[in-house]
Amino acid sequence: MIIKEIMDILEHWAPLAYQESYDNGGLLIGNPSTEVSSALITLDCTEEVIQEAIDKKCQLVIAHHPIIFTGLKKLTGKNYVERTIIKAIKNDIVIYAIHTNLDNVSSGVNHKMGEKLGLKNSRVLSPKKNILKKLVTYIPSDHYESVRMAIFEAGAGHTGNYSHCGFSVSGFGSFKGNEHANPTLGNTNELIRVEEQRFETIFPDYLEAKIIRSLKESHPYEEVAYDIYTIDNEHTQVGSGLIGELENEMELSDFLNLVKSQFHLKSLKYTSLNRKVRKIALCGGSGSFLRFQAAESGADVYLSSDFKYHEWFDAEGNLSYVDIGHHESEQFTKELIFNYLRKKALSLQSEISKVNTNPVNYL
Repeated sequence: MIIKEIMDILEHWAPLAYQESYDNGGLLIGNPSTEVSSALITLDCTEEVIQEAIDKKCQLVIAHHPIIFTGLKKLTGKNYVERTIIKAIKNDIVIYAIHTNLDNVSSGVNHKMGEKLGLKNSRVLSPKKNILKKLVTYIPSDHYESVRMAIFEAGAGHTGNYSHCGFSVSGFGSFKGNEHANPTLGNTNELIRVEEQRFETIFPDYLEAKIIRSLKESHPYEEVAYDIYTIDNEHTQVGSGLIGELENEMELSDFLNLVKSQFHLKSLKYTSLNRKVRKIALCGGSGSFLRFQAAESGADVYLSSDFKYHEWFDAEGNLSYVDIGHHESEQFTKELIFNYLRKKALSLQSEISKVNTNPVNYL
């Protein structure tokens, strides 16, 4: 497979448009036209991981965390980032990162964490706003079905667990082409009145160009009338964190033991809570920014990592904060990416890195 094909597969799952503004996911080193046969999947990209890729003859490293995060002005090998990049380039290793875009999709990092804990009825904790748009267009009735389906096939019409969502109402459109027009119906300089369907649907904003192209290609008119509106609705399938419920209510101590078992922990940090727990909010990686949303959601527990000392006081006895460590919270991301590629990229051999990249040790 060529790199561009693998990028398309990954970005169909976790579009780069969904990554946070500070992030630097995507193709970091290499050419999209490069042909590869095998990939190594890792949480972090380090010199040891690149050496593992060399030893295993993997031409592609897919990492969750981008090795290039801020601007680089020199490549002198003075730190692990520069040494890793130099080593990859010298050995023709392509590096691709799939980071906060994978955090923000409903089937991504947080879903995997929830799955490990057996959470039910899960949903995005903090859905993103201002990433949806509405298309309104007018279709002659005898072409309505074909144009509508072309728009859906381009990615419009998804709402939660439903697809092909749209609305139409019948009416009449009119037009009169000048001497330079080539009207599908009637003649130039003739006023035409046609039965049409006003059709409305929503779509994620990053698909706008594709959807408008499909509309114009499938529509019979020389000039296609349409409107695009930005809407404030939340995108319930995209955003930060996750909230769900345990199968049964349990003591906090029992839940903490469940977490330690499922995430293979020697220890964790938590605030106490004098009641049983069932509703669990979580976020992979550094998730303290969601602690107030977790409280507002009615969660009994908020599980994440990288809480600062004074942030622990914000729990105020209303819920329990549980910090399991950054690497520990995202450790199953490698498994998540591996399983997805195994289903979608049948000609690509992939394997999970055996290098432990966690820089934190516990005594």
